[in-house]
Amino acid sequence: MYVIEDKTRDGTAQDAGQRHADQYECNGLRLFALAELSFAYAESSGDKSYFVAAAVYAYSYILPGEHGTPPNAIDPRFRWATDIYNQAITRAAMTDQKPIPRGGTFKLPFGEITVEFDENDLVWAGYRLTNFVPAADIEIRGLRNRYRIPGIGAALAASLEPVSDIANKELTRIPPGLKVPLTVFLRLDDPRGALASGKLKGKLEFYTPDSARTIKIAGAEVPIEYETTSALALTLELAPTWDFEIAGFRGGDFKLAGQKDLQDGLILIGPHRFGHIPIVLVHGTASSPARWADMINEVGNDPTLFDRYELWLFMYNTGNPIAYSAMLLRDALTVTVKEIDPEGKDPGLKDMVVMGHSQGGLLTKMTAIDSGTTLWPFSVPSEELNVSAETRDLLTHALIFKPLPFVKRVIFVATPHRGSYQALGFFGDLASWLVNVPGRLTKLSVDVLTLQQQGVFRGSVTGIPTAIDNMNPNNTFIKNLASIPVAEGVIAHSIIAVDSDRPLDDAGDGVVKYMSAHIDGVESEKIVRSTHSVQGNPQTIMEVKRILHEHAKNLPPPDKKSTSIANK
Repeated sequence: MYVIEDKTRDGTAQDAGQRHADQYECNGLRLFALAELSFAYAESSGDKSYFVAAAVYAYSYILPGEHGTPPNAIDPRFRWATDIYNQAITRAAMTDQKPIPRGGTFKLPFGEITVEFDENDLVWAGYRLTNFVPAADIEIRGLRNRYRIPGIGAALAASLEPVSDIANKELTRIPPGLKVPLTVFLRLDDPRGALASGKLKGKLEFYTPDSARTIKIAGAEVPIEYETTSALALTLELAPTWDFEIAGFRGGDFKLAGQKDLQDGLILIGPHRFGHIPIVLVHGTASSPARWADMINEVGNDPTLFDRYELWLFMYNTGNPIAYSAMLLRDALTVTVKEIDPEGKDPGLKDMVVMGHSQGGLLTKMTAIDSGTTLWPFSVPSEELNVSAETRDLLTHALIFKPLPFVKRVIFVATPHRGSYQALGFFGDLASWLVNVPGRLTKLSVDVLTLQQQGVFRGSVTGIPTAIDNMNPNNTFIKNLASIPVAEGVIAHSIIAVDSDRPLDDAGDGVVKYMSAHIDGVESEKIVRSTHSVQGNPQTIMEVKRILHEHAKNLPPPDKKSTSIANK
């Protein structure tokens, strides 16, 4: 412990005031030095009490309260001391390479500190936050940008453990290994004043980006440090989505490794926040939600969009018939909205945005159209089909439908509205040969052949078509789907990729021609120089963010209280 005595001056009250100011300036510089030295010694010796000491000294330097003047914000020591505090809090709590928040009385090199901690303070949105990982230590790969919101506090990534009935239901839609950003802040009571006695008191506080962005300390609003990209990167690292891409193209019944309860393919990237608008991302052929990683990172780190939206993902076996996959998407959205908001009181769930890339754009369109009987391939109405009730219901449900009432805006990204030329020829034949038919469609295939023999099926069929068959520009299904306009009241946007300077009527992205992706009646059309995988392109992301800002502009703000950390 240090003691400072000023024996250099005598004299006037003005001199006394100057001595007082000089003393605290000197104290501040010594505190900064002590913070550095304590942290360095803790790292070399492994003595965690010096990590706590480093945090105390750094806090006292940057947040002196009534016993001093804080350093100038442009002083490099200010940011350095803040980083020491943030890292020291994390290291002090490390057990088995993971930080474990806890309270109690802990020894310091010069005394002791009593820390108040309540387990219930870690309850957030119906979940308990557990399994903490130091976010600053994570090496990020595969994402274009890493976002770190600078401020004070130990930035962590946490897992979710349900503690409410709603959370238990919701957890079936949350991907295994999901990590959410969390920050721990140790608030100290008059640290400079308490240093002299060697007995300090503090309290652990916990924050998520939607519970608070700043905290009030000694009357000042101080920003909270968050590592949001680290949490996303950990989630992607632990998720089985990459392995799904080719397996999903093979078709068949949906199955995601490691997710026992997820059968309809709809995934929530975190708990639903009341009043927040879902953005549903639908991937394309032989793809997966992981292809949206940069979009998720950029949208999730736009403060305005974060406060208005949340991200949902839809996974499906991309070799299956398009009408079948679109039916699963519509059903999954309908069921999830009902589960989350059975009384229909959540305004955010009534203004949903659905965005699809490639084949996913076709599924997206089929959430926002009135099909009538345009897609119906039979010459008689459904009730006159001489097939089993199961087959009749499946055909009707998949091919005759209304727009979902809660979908208010759709975004098409490199979408083959009139088919893909890659579905023609050898590639299309080979791809179709690889696809397996889902179990529930096996009997349907036999019944459709029977209907063809009865003369009520328009055209000819040799079995259940695959998605590749459906996207053949000559296919009746894609032609009929292209003829159906987006429903009145739903706003549509197109983002179209072209990979050359050719005239638009001859341009394309290597998979989809511009003339196939272009449709009339959209509010905006953005052309991006890119290959077909355009969903992570910076221009695409900027356009999507523009659209989302426009969508939220005239909507009421969400209620933040529903997802606050318990003690906020």
